[in-house]
Amino acid sequence: MTASQLLLNSRAAALLQTARSRAQVLRITATETAGAEVLDFGVAAEGGLEAGLLLARVCLADLADVRLTPATGELSLPQVWVQTDQPIPACLCSQYAGWKIQTDDYFAMGSGPMRAVARSEELFAELPETESGAAGPEHAVGVLEAGQLPTAAAIDSIRNQLPEDCRLQLAVARTASQAGNIQVVARSVETALHKLHSLHFPLDVLISGTGVAPLPPVAKHDLQGIGRTNDAILYGATVNLWVRCEDDLLTTIGPRVPSGASAAHGQTFLSLFKAANHDFYAMDAALFSPAVVVFHNVRTGRSFQFGQHMPQLLRESFGI
Repeated sequence: MTASQLLLNSRAAALLQTARSRAQVLRITATETAGAEVLDFGVAAEGGLEAGLLLARVCLADLADVRLTPATGELSLPQVWVQTDQPIPACLCSQYAGWKIQTDDYFAMGSGPMRAVARSEELFAELPETESGAAGPEHAVGVLEAGQLPTAAAIDSIRNQLPEDCRLQLAVARTASQAGNIQVVARSVETALHKLHSLHFPLDVLISGTGVAPLPPVAKHDLQGIGRTNDAILYGATVNLWVRCEDDLLTTIGPRVPSGASAAHGQTFLSLFKAANHDFYAMDAALFSPAVVVFHNVRTGRSFQFGQHMPQLLRESFGI
């Protein structure tokens, strides 16, 4: 299957149809607002673990398996496991939270396959077309990380970057919710890929990826939730990537991929976020990566591991 045949938004829309049919079990709600369908996975609605796993799959355009696995290591916490054989379309074309949605009355970090319809981010100049059906996409599906449901102005700002005739569907959860907690921690592979892109690593050599990170306790408020979920990846995640390339490429770039390559490494995300006046884009971009990254070169049969976990810092961040 070529990238143009993946139709990410159709895949995500099918997941949302399943979510609607199981809304009571998932503890979510669906409403029509300003011409868009808004599914509340964890703002006013309670959501839950299963809702979080489904929300993460929506983010990934249903091109990855997402599940909870038993606790391992020093922390007695479930692990969020992600597995994909379509790492570029799933993670960079869809899951990456590259759409900052901001109006006078609303702010959210936008992700999901609606990004592949708009293609307004610079990143898409180097990513394959996925929504190039003859009639254009029937759906545009987005995931919003926000503390409130989108306003009419926010929905209009999104729709203005999309074709008029596609149906806009937005799934929303705050970070300090069970569903929001899971969907952020499920970004372990995505953060590794985005870091590789920033290091000018050739994305076409990537074949498959897995990621695992500890699921922190649900935070009392969103700011604390942002800190805990990011720390789970920066200091607790392990990503395995299968590649086909020369070993020299891995030994050269590999040490620069984990979060430990940043001078800010070793401090809680919340402390760094506050120092940056709550601006993600003012933080050291080199920090946004998993704690440990392992490359498996299928061309040479060799593996290379870089980075380290920091369980004690996670205990401090998680309050356990």
